[in-house]
This record gives sequence, C-alpha cells and structure tokens, in this order.
Amino acid sequence: MRKYLIAGLLVWMPLGITFLVVRAIVDFLDRSLLLLPEAYRPDSLLGMHIPGIGVVLSIVLVLATGMIVANLLGRRIVAAWESLLARIPVVRNLYAGIKQVMEAMLATNGQSFRKVLLIEYPRKGVWSFALKTSDDLGEVQAKTGEQVVSVFIPTTPNPTSGFVLLVPEKDVVELDMSVEDGLKMIISMGVVVPAWKKDELEHSAEK
Repeated sequence: MRKYLIAGLLVWMPLGITFLVVRAIVDFLDRSLLLLPEAYRPDSLLGMHIPGIGVVLSIVLVLATGMIVANLLGRRIVAAWESLLARIPVVRNLYAGIKQVMEAMLATNGQSFRKVLLIEYPRKGVWSFALKTSDDLGEVQAKTGEQVVSVFIPTTPNPTSGFVLLVPEKDVVELDMSVEDGLKMIISMGVVVPAWKKDELEHSAEK
C-alpha cells in the first residue's frame, strides 16, 4: 500500500502543483483585461469568460511597448517619463534601483545570475550554494586590496529571498551545473541532484 501511495503521489503532486502555479499566473495576467473599456472586454463581447486571453493581451502589450521605446521618439518619451519620476523623492530611488537590477538580469551580454558557485559559508569547511551577480565592484575592490565577487546566497525552499556577500575570487569554486539545475537543488533542499558531466562521461565510457 505504501509503495502504491508513493507512486500515485509522484504522479499527482507535481501535476497538481504545476496546474495551480500556471492557473495563478494566468489569473494574474488576465487582470490586464481590466485595462480595456468594459464594453470591449472579451467577457462582454463573447458573453463568457475564456481563461488565458489576458496572457495574449499582456504579451502583445509588452511587445508593442518594446517596439515603441526602441525608436528615437520612444526613447525620448521614456527619458521624459524617467525625468518626471526622478523628481519624486521616494519613487525615484525605488524606480532607479529596480531598473538597474532588471537591466543587469536581462542584458544579453550580462554575467549576473549566469553561474552557480560554492563558497565556504557560514564557516570554514561548510559550503553553501551561491549565484554570481557581479565581479566589477569598483570601490569595494579598491579598498579591500583584492579581487572580490558579489554573490547572492538564496534561501531554501524559497530562492527569491537571500542575502549578498562579497567574497574574494580565490575563495570561490565555480560549478559546471546550470543556474536552473542549481535552483532545483536549492528548492528541493538538496534532494534533486543534477547529473554531472564527469558522471555522464564515465557512464558513456562503460558502455
């Protein structure tokens, strides 16, 4: 009975959690329909609610915004908008900080959150997972007198929270695993261990 119960849970639990997460995302994006006048909303035009239409609208809205701000006129509009926000005391700091983080994370040539590292933390001999966020730290490197890297240590099982450490580069061990595999291991509390290239090569050699 225990064997059958576990086998059943392994089928339904991942399926159920995936469904709930996807439904939550779709429900959230469906709220973008509220931007339309009530008479032009799909619910009013079709007489019924179709889940997912808000996802399409959100994608179209983001793409249209990107096309507009990519040209000269769009950049001027964004510059004027940011100049206005820069005059609002609290908003300017919040907006500028969020924009810098998004630019660093979404930059195609950026190195933020591209590598999984190991560092000895919280004490010598104990290792923790970390994600590399930056290695160009300016004043920090000048005043520490050595090459340091900025790393983000995510918490388990919620990797969106964590803390930042500045670690000497010589004390950092870079892993081969992808960021996705590293996050899987963190979220699963170390249960899901990704395959290593060395293991794959040894397995192929045995064959």
